[in-house]
This record gives sequence, structure tokens and C-alpha cells, in this order.
Amino acid sequence: MSLGKVLIAVVKRPEAGATKTRLCPPFSLEEAAAFYDCLMRDTLALMARVPAVKPIIAYTPPDARDYFCHLVSDGFDLILQRGADLGERLLNALTHYLDQGYAKVVIMNSDGPTLPVAHLCQAFTALDKVDVTLGLGHDGGYYLIGMKRPHPSLFEDIAWSTEEVVAQTLARARQLGLSVHCLPEWYDVDTAADLDRLRAEFHAHPNHPARHTREFLLVDRQA
Repeated sequence: MSLGKVLIAVVKRPEAGATKTRLCPPFSLEEAAAFYDCLMRDTLALMARVPAVKPIIAYTPPDARDYFCHLVSDGFDLILQRGADLGERLLNALTHYLDQGYAKVVIMNSDGPTLPVAHLCQAFTALDKVDVTLGLGHDGGYYLIGMKRPHPSLFEDIAWSTEEVVAQTLARARQLGLSVHCLPEWYDVDTAADLDRLRAEFHAHPNHPARHTREFLLVDRQA
């Protein structure tokens, strides 16, 4: 019998000099780590708004388990990220839960705090008719991938962290004969331009539920 649906977020413990360094400048290393902490907290809150899913944190580094245990609410499970590159880490987390008998597993990033809940819901519902769901990023990557059974080849020989990720993944899916549903494009926050876009979104929606990130960005950083 199927165990239902799993939603996994890939996260890391915020550390100055190790998180969101492409945002330095405009941030200091310490500010960039604090900003990622906000992104991550809002991602976890976003996950909690998706109905009827089991929320999971795939965390790193290995000694961060206690940190995340104290961070998350009841209902979240934790799994250590395993793998030499992003592809292996994504595949290992997906496979872990698919092998347990869950019917649908989606894994997402943790730096797109304004992603609409509807996109996440669609990532699961579309799997009723297709093999793979893919959330298209604004930079050629993807913000999530979902599936009903493991497909290791989708994660092999991909140029991770480049603008070729989606194109290569879709080409691989065609080679494998897999059907793919592409979700609407959304953005994560990696560059100063992304920050400007995020600030504009918060100014347009001053009560946006991504509270931690909104408050961090809209406060006067010179105060």
C-alpha cells in the first residue's frame, strides 16, 4: 500500500563564508549567512502549507542534525545529504523515500521563499499523469524535481550549477522515454539582481507570508 507523498527541501546550516557567498557584496559574509537563514526558515514554513505531504529536511553538514532538530516543528523528518555532487544528493534523497513505498516524492531548493504553494501542489498532482515534474528556474536550473520511481540517469553527467541543467535533464528524459510536466518558471535568490526582484515583490505584497526574508530585506541595513 502506498504511503502517500513526500516533500523534501535541500538545506545547509547557515555559516558565514559558506552560504550565499555570491551575494557578497552587497552583503557581508555574516549578513549573507543570516539572509540564508531567513530563506530557509521561510521555505520550511512554505512546505508546511502544502496539504497532505510528509515534510523532510535533507541537511548538511553531517554534524548539523541537532541544529535542525531544534529549528523545525513536529512533523518534519531529517535525512543527511549523501553524495559527491548535487545530482547524487538529490537522487539519494528521492530514492530513500521512494524505496520506502511513498507514491510521490518531490525535492526542492531552499532559497526561493516566495514560490507559490500552487506550484508545489501542481508538482504532485501532475505526477498522476506523467513520470517526472520539473520546476523551471529563471537561470536554466530547476527549483524542484518530482517522480514516482527512481530514475538515476536523470542525475548523471549533468552540468550542475550551470544554465544547461534543465536542457540536459529534459534531453535525458526524452532519451529514457519519460514524460515530463514542466511547472511555471520561478526564481531563487543567488545574485544582487535576484535581491532586487525579491525586494520589488515584497514592496508589491507587503504582507507576503515569507516573513523572515521580507523583514530582513525591508529593514534599513545601515541601521
